[in-house]
Amino acid sequence: MAADIGELLVPYMPTIRVPRTGDRVFKSECAFSYDSPESDGGLYVCMNTFLGFGREHVERHYRKTGQSVYMHLKRTVKEKASGAAVGGAVPRRRNGKIFLDLELNRDFNGDDYEYEDEVKLVIFPDHFEIPLPNIEELPALVTIACDAVLNATCAYRKTESETWEEEVQVSRHASSLRQLDNGLRIPPSGWKCAKCEMRENLWLNLTDGEVLCGKWFFDGSGGNGHALQHYRETNFPLAVRLGTITPDGADVYSFEEEQAVLDPHLADHLAHFGINMLQMQKPTENGHTDNEVRPRLSEWEVIQESGLKLKAVYGSGYTGIKNMGNSCYMSATMQVLFSIPEFQRAYVGSLQRIFDYSPIDPTQDFATQMAKLGHGLLSGQHSKPPAKSELIEQVMTEERKVAWHQPKGISPRMFKALVSKGHLEFSSNRQQDAHEFFLHMLNQVERNSVGSENPSDVFRYLVEERVQCCQSRKVRYTQRVDYLMQLPVPVEAATNREELIAYEVKRREAEENGRGSPEPVRARIPFTACLQAFTEPENVEDFWSSALQAKSAGVKTSRFASFPEYLVLQIKKFTFGVDWVPKKLDVSIDVPDFLDLSRLRATGLQAGEEELPDLTPPIVIPEDTRDSSMNSSMDSPEIDEAAVMQLAEMGFPLEACRKAVYYTGNMGPEMAFNWIITHMEEPDFAEPMATPSASEATPSSAGLAPPPALDNQPPEESISILISMGFPRQHSIQALKCNNNNLERALEWIFSHPASEEGSEGASDMASTEPNDNAGSSSNAHSDSTLSPDQDPLGPRIRDGPGRYELFGFISHMGASTMSGHYVCHIKKEGRWVIYNDHKVCLSERPPKDLGYIYFYHRLSSS
Repeated sequence: MAADIGELLVPYMPTIRVPRTGDRVFKSECAFSYDSPESDGGLYVCMNTFLGFGREHVERHYRKTGQSVYMHLKRTVKEKASGAAVGGAVPRRRNGKIFLDLELNRDFNGDDYEYEDEVKLVIFPDHFEIPLPNIEELPALVTIACDAVLNATCAYRKTESETWEEEVQVSRHASSLRQLDNGLRIPPSGWKCAKCEMRENLWLNLTDGEVLCGKWFFDGSGGNGHALQHYRETNFPLAVRLGTITPDGADVYSFEEEQAVLDPHLADHLAHFGINMLQMQKPTENGHTDNEVRPRLSEWEVIQESGLKLKAVYGSGYTGIKNMGNSCYMSATMQVLFSIPEFQRAYVGSLQRIFDYSPIDPTQDFATQMAKLGHGLLSGQHSKPPAKSELIEQVMTEERKVAWHQPKGISPRMFKALVSKGHLEFSSNRQQDAHEFFLHMLNQVERNSVGSENPSDVFRYLVEERVQCCQSRKVRYTQRVDYLMQLPVPVEAATNREELIAYEVKRREAEENGRGSPEPVRARIPFTACLQAFTEPENVEDFWSSALQAKSAGVKTSRFASFPEYLVLQIKKFTFGVDWVPKKLDVSIDVPDFLDLSRLRATGLQAGEEELPDLTPPIVIPEDTRDSSMNSSMDSPEIDEAAVMQLAEMGFPLEACRKAVYYTGNMGPEMAFNWIITHMEEPDFAEPMATPSASEATPSSAGLAPPPALDNQPPEESISILISMGFPRQHSIQALKCNNNNLERALEWIFSHPASEEGSEGASDMASTEPNDNAGSSSNAHSDSTLSPDQDPLGPRIRDGPGRYELFGFISHMGASTMSGHYVCHIKKEGRWVIYNDHKVCLSERPPKDLGYIYFYHRLSSS
């Protein structure tokens, strides 16, 4: 028999591999579904790629790859015999019936259930089975490979360990960091990059206090790399990311060491710039903060509808998501996204096509993992009601609190690892902002929908911004793309203002006299006041008037140049106090079920208004750097040879690698890699690079910045981002060149300078319509859904229509800051509100619409 098995395996021996260091072994989750060894059909692990597949999907992998040998893993959960579980603990691997290195299912009480594992090799296509362990009969290589797979750490657990538990070293600059005595004090809010207009991914240099933007993330968010550029100019090594500072520390990066580091003296270094780190609120293990008082507990109870007997619901669309460790922000966001028909159609409706055309490693394919998640949530396979016999047993054994009959939900660890890859915050195990994750997901969808249906189009709309010079009274109209409407919270408009004042007086008296705080009062803000605050003119910081050719006072107002199919509202509840303590406004807002924003339709240039001249402000540079800048532009540009070699080691031609690093401005191998992927099909991809000679350089005008190196060639990453929004390549390059490679200004420039060679209307004309309640005018004839890329290749894809909406979902946050607490969502399905609280899905009795954080509306039909 041993000889027969050995002979049977001989033809497949070249395909059987022993897992090496760095190989990921997926033995707990199918790449296409949420099947696991505990599923009815078990899990099949390919002995070559180490990918896991459920019974329904293993044949697909065999047909696609020709790999024939799989390890079949099956774990059976059995209820212990009566009296067998006296003081028993969860069985460990030393139990002879448990030999898979898998995480034990905590849905089953370890005192009442036991595990039994079964492993065998299966040879396709004949499904010939070889039980394991079978050391005597198997060839030595196969035995070693099987043992290595059985003992390997599950892929997702390995990823979590690498991502979340990587040891961060103390910076060698921390103890000797020099800080300039320049009197600079950093405010608790309102930050922006000192060299551009970026207001996200900002880093505070701990030597001179400069606030500058970081590099671009893989998802397209981030900055223009000015923090790194500042280090190259000054050699000031350490920077801390604003918005991450807590009493426990913050995200600190060492440019010289090129890695995240620890700074034991961070509190002193921040105090130098007026930031009192130790007074910030510290999250506790349960998500509350040390100084949280009763209203926070009340908020937790109200939002989760605690104390009410909520009825669990099962079936299609009612599957929960297990909390994988501060992952509720992701769960709430994805539940809402997959309640939208366009997302369902794009991923679940195309599931078979996506799976059939998935790459060899589907765990790294965005469309595959989105389709897998959508199917897991919508199929109902993981949300089945208990049988009557189980219900009777549960009633009779109520004191045991058996979790067998509870909704289990799904654990999308593979999805989380993929969408958070390369992102500093979402790849961590810390709590995050659901608003930021929502935008992150839209970026991911956008970047992975080239040439196919892009469901994020339903959120995209155009904003018309009107800026007026207060001195000349001239105006400028520009348009920009947005996906989310942020509503300010005017606390001064509270209808219970007297109660709030009385509470504040009592609180101060209690504080002075050492007594306990009185019962807090929640501010009640009318939604109309929030909407009014959104429409109010706001001052423009550092406004440069092209009419005056100088800085002046300016005001800006914003209106809708188009209305999206799905409107997303974010209530701006989170802020910083004057002492840098992050806080959340404790407010109740009467958010309506039906919303009409028709009066906020943009009107464009009005009769009697005079436009500001179309001039770009000069870029003034310091006198002492002007000569060196001119000299450097004359010389051959420097190329980061280390980045070139890193790319060349991946197998790309050397000259192509040099061009990639050159054209991305030495911004690192990640951006250069993206350039390679974009340009590898071009005929001159591997040809030697032609650089501008010194004779081509022209000196700058007095006081103005010289042309940037590379003939002002914008970073390829910035060009790609504009192209992904639907703009032509040459038009994108021109916009970036005219705006010193600043993305925000380039986007505004594109809308105000539509390309003329196509002979069609520009994006700025696309949605600048007169207000029209019925959306029936000729300028709004596309109100049903609307403008495709084929109709207007120069502008982003916009689905304009009426500005009337109905609420269908909202995400709520409990806790004092986005860095702690918990998220749940409520979604209206089949005419009833449903609460999704991690894996628990129940009918909502009292949906707390007044305490939400992000609200989702769908457009009402014009009929």
